[in-house]
Amino acid sequence: MKDSFISSDKAPEPVGPYPHARRAGNLLFLSGVGPRKKGVKEIPGVTFDENRNVVRYDIEKQCHAVFQNVKFILETAGSSWENLIDITIYLTNMRTDFQVFNEIYAEYFPDKATQPCRTTVEVNALPTPIAIELKCIATIG
Repeated sequence: MKDSFISSDKAPEPVGPYPHARRAGNLLFLSGVGPRKKGVKEIPGVTFDENRNVVRYDIEKQCHAVFQNVKFILETAGSSWENLIDITIYLTNMRTDFQVFNEIYAEYFPDKATQPCRTTVEVNALPTPIAIELKCIATIG
């Protein structure tokens, strides 16, 4: 079984020494994907104070941005949104963001027959000041 490392020219640069994704057979494993945009440091929907502390964030903007980044990586690897089979969602504030995330998630996965498996967990922090990160598995072919 041949595997390969995938790097998308449209997705934001990883914040550590890892690829955007790795193919193993007909499976594609995405590294954690956040809402940042390629080539810029700003995070969609985040407002900082003068000390770079997060003052507020817009979970809706971050959800749409992270879904777009996942799509970029899937397409680069020869897969697609419809091929997602498992998603782990990391939220930094389950109490305020879970319902909003679910509403947006339902827009992206309207057909229950093709929805991927899903786990959502709250984490204390993520590597950058983002409120959401996705870890995905998809098929290729």
